[in-house]
Amino acid sequence: MADPYQLLGVPRSASEAEIKKAYRKLAKELHPDRNKDNPKATERFSQVTNAYDLLSDAEKRARFDRGDIDGDGNPRSPFGYGGSPGQNPGGNSGFRADTANFDFGTGETGDFSDIFEGLFGGRKQGGFASGFGRKPQAKGANTQYKLNVPFVDAARLAPQRITLAVGASIDLKLPAGVETGTSMRLAGKGEPGLGGAGDAIVMIEVQQHRFFERMGDDVRLDLPISLGEAVLGGSVRVPTVEGAVMLSVPKGSSSGKVLRLKGRGFHKKAGGRGDQLVTLMVDLPVDDDALVEFVQNWRDRDKWNPRGKMDV
Repeated sequence: MADPYQLLGVPRSASEAEIKKAYRKLAKELHPDRNKDNPKATERFSQVTNAYDLLSDAEKRARFDRGDIDGDGNPRSPFGYGGSPGQNPGGNSGFRADTANFDFGTGETGDFSDIFEGLFGGRKQGGFASGFGRKPQAKGANTQYKLNVPFVDAARLAPQRITLAVGASIDLKLPAGVETGTSMRLAGKGEPGLGGAGDAIVMIEVQQHRFFERMGDDVRLDLPISLGEAVLGGSVRVPTVEGAVMLSVPKGSSSGKVLRLKGRGFHKKAGGRGDQLVTLMVDLPVDDDALVEFVQNWRDRDKWNPRGKMDV
């Protein structure tokens, strides 16, 4: 696998936020749903997803930076066979035990692989003792999934059932801060392989709602109210992601007034929840003769200019 920093197009000094931003940009461009006739884009999507998974894990990133693991997260073999820092620049390991001969001061050369055989026991396999220096077996391929999550479920972190390619169904626990583009990894749920099964990569897409709208961790709602409720005030029922609640509308409220319901938004990564912002919208009935007659007879209707602050 290529260098994960190169795959995401970020420097090694990139912050966690910069890595996430780069991944989200690439994920949107390369998502299989947008590139159904481009298998190379699908392959790159899988590669950048794996790269992000490695670099977003602080421990894995540190191990990769030290050269302990490769871009696939596999341990590098001893004596530089994995290509870790400190090897010969030509790309070869420092030596090959099955071909190198050394002069030990006697004027004679010996097969260095015999030393390894004596130290570690067992018969030679490719110049090393059995079980030593062997490259790890490759894991199975990762499997990509797309999971559409209803808006309200995402806000509430309701468990989502997903059926895997192998036929098993599991209940997926959504993480706090979940949003469209969030990637979840299910270890060992991918394709089988000699080195163990690969992983299942689940890409989350939060569906739009017919009247709720997301703003960061907050939920926004335009709430229609009647003229009487706006003028006289009172309590009205308001839908939230957790169910309907009662909201007090202040007397004399105009369209555009915003009221806040604490803790009725999305769960935050750092803990706690966002709020629900309710924008009041006065909704007038059509062809209401009584209302028309009232306005026509309203004595002060021509004395009040709601646009006076705009100098018009």
